[in-house]
Amino acid sequence: MEIAREAEASIVPEINTITVSDLFETLGKGWADYKKAPLVGLFFSAFYVLGGYVILSVLLWSGEIWWAIPLTVGFPLLAPFAAVGFYATSCLIEHRQPISWRRILTCTLSERKRQIPWVGAIIVVWFLFYMLISHVIFAITMGLGALTNITNSLELFFTPQGMIMVGAEIGVGAGFAFVLFSITLISLPLLLEREVDFITGILTSINAVAQNFTVLMLWAFIISALMLLAMLPALLGLFVVLPVLGHATWHLYRKLLDPPAEPKLYF
Repeated sequence: MEIAREAEASIVPEINTITVSDLFETLGKGWADYKKAPLVGLFFSAFYVLGGYVILSVLLWSGEIWWAIPLTVGFPLLAPFAAVGFYATSCLIEHRQPISWRRILTCTLSERKRQIPWVGAIIVVWFLFYMLISHVIFAITMGLGALTNITNSLELFFTPQGMIMVGAEIGVGAGFAFVLFSITLISLPLLLEREVDFITGILTSINAVAQNFTVLMLWAFIISALMLLAMLPALLGLFVVLPVLGHATWHLYRKLLDPPAEPKLYF
């Protein structure tokens, strides 16, 4: 396999139509990749888990318990940041290349000079905008209640206003998650493997979701369900679920877009 030294523009192929069986096949391949490189999965997942602990610690320290809802819903929005390492690992396995920390970390670090950071910037801005909207929802639903110490109590969530707030937060979070899912599903692995601009990557991802809407909505539900279950046991389930989903997404990308005629590794 040739390691590219001079970037040349890549041609983006047509989008394929996939089936539900393809989803379960990619999950199986994701699990297989995780077993081949478990330390890689644990390493990149650790950043995500530690980040979750930091958020929980801040919540407990500040006493602003109401932030638990938007942060719990919004936290998975940052998952694509951990994905590059998983994609690189699956790419190496696919091309029967040796899996080495040097190549994987080089890939992760070298992406700062390519297009993925632009998508990363969009993810950060999108997350911050979601947090702003969450604060607005809190202010509208709680009204003057926000000025009392109920914001420091779990009783907040069991008041009529609190239940409305929770429902609104989850609904808005789902909408934000859908948009982010649509623009990152294909764009991140595409930008890793091929030399295309981030706008092309995002549009390709959106088109892939539109063309396979029903199947990929099931995929989004599977991701959400697995991530929620993984977060329940003190976030420890993320050490398995996050890398398996990351590797599986690479194989789903492969189902949606055929591999390049002359594949090159940019790391």
